[in-house]
Amino acid sequence: PGTAKTPSALSHWPVQIMLVPPTAPFLKGADLLVLADCVPVAFPTLHRDFLEGKAVMMGCPKFDDAEHYIEKFSQVCSQSGIKSITTVVMEVPCCSALPMIVKKGMELSGTKLPIDEVVISTRGEIVDRLM
Repeated sequence: PGTAKTPSALSHWPVQIMLVPPTAPFLKGADLLVLADCVPVAFPTLHRDFLEGKAVMMGCPKFDDAEHYIEKFSQVCSQSGIKSITTVVMEVPCCSALPMIVKKGMELSGTKLPIDEVVISTRGEIVDRLM
């Protein structure tokens, strides 16, 4: 208790989509990882398999404001200088909106970036990966 056996790969704070400013220094030139809120609980090796070396933003497409997210990702894409985006969501229906939200924000910004999409099962396994 109290000591982690595996160090955290998290390199910055905050991580919630609502709290990260589009001009945050940690976004400059970064590969962005966009997580649905439930992913870190379901996928135990998240830090090792996805987070290391990436800036992260996370939120819930069901409970948070989708229109605000679209605007936020538009600003992030146009102002931050990120190089790529990876979305990681759960296989449940409410999560499926997050990759679309990110894509709509990117389209609104007029920016073209490589996007990877990963889907995690409720059992914590990768069930789909679109690159």
